Amino acid sequence: MADDRQLTIIKVFRKYSHSLGPDALQFLEEILESHDIADNDVEFSIETIAREYNKQDDAAMKVSLDILRRVYDALQDQGNPGEAEELLDPDSHLYFVDAFEMPSWHWSQERGTFEKSSSPLTVAGSADSRIAAVRNRLHIIKQSILRNEHFSPSTLPSRDREHLVTLKSTKQLLGRAGERFLLLGMLAHNKEGKLCVEDSDGSVELDLSTMARILRSRDDDEPGEGLYTEGCFALVEGEYNEDGILEVVAMGQPPCEDRETARSIYGHIDFLGQGSTSLLEDSQFARRIREELSDLYFFFLSDVWLDHPQTLVGLQKMFDNCIENSFIPKIIVMCGNFTRKSIMQGGGRDIQRYQENFDSLADLIASYPQITRETHFVFVPGPLDITGSSALPRRPILSTFTSHLRSKIPKVHFTSNPCRLKFFGQEVVIFREDTMARMLRNTIGIKPNVTGEDLRRYSILDQSHLTPLTTHIQPVLPDFDHTLRLYPLPTAVILADKYEKYKLTYSGCHVFNPGGFVGNSFSFSTYCPAERSSEEGYVI
Repeated sequence: MADDRQLTIIKVFRKYSHSLGPDALQFLEEILESHDIADNDVEFSIETIAREYNKQDDAAMKVSLDILRRVYDALQDQGNPGEAEELLDPDSHLYFVDAFEMPSWHWSQERGTFEKSSSPLTVAGSADSRIAAVRNRLHIIKQSILRNEHFSPSTLPSRDREHLVTLKSTKQLLGRAGERFLLLGMLAHNKEGKLCVEDSDGSVELDLSTMARILRSRDDDEPGEGLYTEGCFALVEGEYNEDGILEVVAMGQPPCEDRETARSIYGHIDFLGQGSTSLLEDSQFARRIREELSDLYFFFLSDVWLDHPQTLVGLQKMFDNCIENSFIPKIIVMCGNFTRKSIMQGGGRDIQRYQENFDSLADLIASYPQITRETHFVFVPGPLDITGSSALPRRPILSTFTSHLRSKIPKVHFTSNPCRLKFFGQEVVIFREDTMARMLRNTIGIKPNVTGEDLRRYSILDQSHLTPLTTHIQPVLPDFDHTLRLYPLPTAVILADKYEKYKLTYSGCHVFNPGGFVGNSFSFSTYCPAERSSEEGYVI
């Protein structure tokens, strides 16, 4: 049993790139024994110590016994193990992550893992960063595919193994006409306007006529679920012919890797820059959130048109209902557009009115002291708001227009678009963009009859990216492309879009669109962290 504990201790510290000497290992075993830590709690207890040790400025790779004693004494001062757990404080575990403050982690082919970028990030980017952004998308999808049970062959000899179709690159097609291949690459059009699939080694032209005949013979109209757009990655299977064309027989979206699987491998990486947590800590937090914070909610509103005469009326009714029912949300996220029409090229009066609308909103919120005191307000700009750039990610709304809100509301946050919330072990992505219309305008000729189900399942989770489009369709700042990444899969994704409201849970990730606030009724969505699900809300 002691050996099992030693292995657990060594494994936890190794995750933080620390090695243990005999003295340090013995000291940690004595701590576990003195506090009667059960075997199933050993990893959680050691994780706490290792994480605190890793935070020390003088922590060396070889664990120092003196520093370890200091860490243990500090933890002792915070409260002895075995005492009743203090109630969770939501505010101490709530972080608002701006896209421009997220650390950049890129995929290293040499090491087979993520590496933190050491070079400074710039808005202009470079030719190399534009290439690296696309390659990162490819490699991240590919490494998760190779772990998928359908693409990872058994180590035992079998008939299935002999006929297994494995991923190949475009360069492996050369000189092998008549053979069948499975490729992973980005769908794009070449200079001649022909559809092709591109990977890091090259590209090959696609012929979809064979796949179309197969689908017709099956009385099936579609090659697979989701939308296929120029710039998305797809699995393409077909036969390479003598003309250098791949005759496609099947096509599909990359399989999505669930959050727990990805976190079990990369849980030690702090993708958000707010401190990483282990799966064990996540499960502990999830249990306690269900027990202690079951009545905590986040509100999400989109297209809060402050220049619409009914918007402030609707917000006032929503605030009144919150007070009357003692239902004060922890967070209210308001997504743009905050104006019905663009004022980028507007006159001085339009810009002044834009600021006055925010001032009126500040006065309205401030008239509810309890909400002002307890609720965090988050403002996410939309495509028509004044942020200084049309490329993604977008900067927060210019501070010139929000000074009155900042002075009136103590817990106000003006974030980038997209932005993220970190709440204990949960990650919530908020994205305000009319992506649906943009994707529908740029679908390739694979699925002529797009259905409503496709619109609800347009594959951004499979693509591990918020905008699976080429940069000439949706401009993206290449140095900040990682801020649009959806890997590891978040806990929830809010896709605020002009498209109709919907919600679904896919591979453990809850996705929903709150819809426009102003309409036949004042509508929004509520998210419950305890249940990791959303509900539609209305104000009549």
